[in-house]
Amino acid sequence: MSVDIKSGYKGTDLGVIPESWDVSDLKSLRFDISDGNYSSKYPKASDFKNIGIPFIRANNISGMTVQDADMRFISSEQHKELSKGHTKNNDILVTTRGEIGQIAFVPEQYFDANINAQIVRINTAGSGVNHKFLGYYLLSDQAQTQIQNLQTGSALKQLPVGRLLQVKIAIPPANVQETIAESLYDIDYLIKTLDQLIAKKRDIQQAAMQQLLTGQRRLPGFSGEWEVKRIGDFTDCTAGGTPSTYIDDYWGGSIRWMNSGELNLKRVYEVEGRITEAGLQNSSTRLVPANCVLIGLAGQGRTRGTVAINYVELCTNQSIAAIFPNNSFSFEYLYYNLEFRYEELRELSSGGGGRGGLNLTLIRSLQIPFPSVREQTAIATLLSDMDTELTALQTRRDKARQIKQGMMQELLTGRIRLK
Repeated sequence: MSVDIKSGYKGTDLGVIPESWDVSDLKSLRFDISDGNYSSKYPKASDFKNIGIPFIRANNISGMTVQDADMRFISSEQHKELSKGHTKNNDILVTTRGEIGQIAFVPEQYFDANINAQIVRINTAGSGVNHKFLGYYLLSDQAQTQIQNLQTGSALKQLPVGRLLQVKIAIPPANVQETIAESLYDIDYLIKTLDQLIAKKRDIQQAAMQQLLTGQRRLPGFSGEWEVKRIGDFTDCTAGGTPSTYIDDYWGGSIRWMNSGELNLKRVYEVEGRITEAGLQNSSTRLVPANCVLIGLAGQGRTRGTVAINYVELCTNQSIAAIFPNNSFSFEYLYYNLEFRYEELRELSSGGGGRGGLNLTLIRSLQIPFPSVREQTAIATLLSDMDTELTALQTRRDKARQIKQGMMQELLTGRIRLK
């Protein structure tokens, strides 16, 4: 079936692209390419140092850059022996084992570092291809599909250099490459800046929680000693249940029913599940009011100890406890107190080795620093304002990521032409 191609475009192995663009595989472009496979010279675990020349591994590549976390180092002497894997200015790194196809531009502090056997470095100097353009193209859907199809192995996938060289790219004129690359790089910079700001704001919030929820810092207008109360002293809690999934009449009604995975919503205004009145009456679940503090009771994943607040009346499954609200305390304050104590909650257990999970008795016995309700409300309001600011930043960051994905799809195929 023929495809209508509009004027100024042509059909290629990579689909329809502008007439002024070319298609070539990486091998034909004669880039400076090498991997970190050093055979017998490959560093042993005992060779790694706390300081020295960075030895970049595949797990250090994320977010189109080289991550500092868990970086290993080798001596200058060994670095000289491993010469073919030295990184250079304008290098692009591609992971060829593990999470194959991850891309990184090499930051200045990692020039003249080393790469391991799971990475290939590509340098475009003298080829007429902009290295930033190539990096973004290799991350595009068109290139990633090729990379996945070129992998070898069954249990342990890998992408040998010879197969990586078969990847085809669509190459616009030099000025267009530069414009595309800079446009994508600019939005990457925005995303990185927002990530850094989010991390900073989160650290500030954590410090505020540490000080405010323990009384180390008092808000203006408040003084006097705090009490310490157990949750069971000022309210009660309940666990939910699950109607039988074998009885259709219990499901699909109008009553909200929340599963434990939805605790990750944190602020719960709606849930996916629905049960009928018959499901409610014929199971151990119960309808709980809005403004309960919800806690994940079970699971070895991240759910156990996760807290949330429901702002609508609902039922929950048996792996969620609901702490009832009343006028003697601020439910928002209790939420932040327990949110801050996530790791502590996970350590509490009704079974050996921390594997038994939380239960209602353990929750009722939890001790809570207990200022006046007015001070609780003031603390919760300040922390909620911080949450709102964080959420706005995260929404902006997520929108920027979506815009970047759309830009890559349009710009790297020539569907939208900047010049």
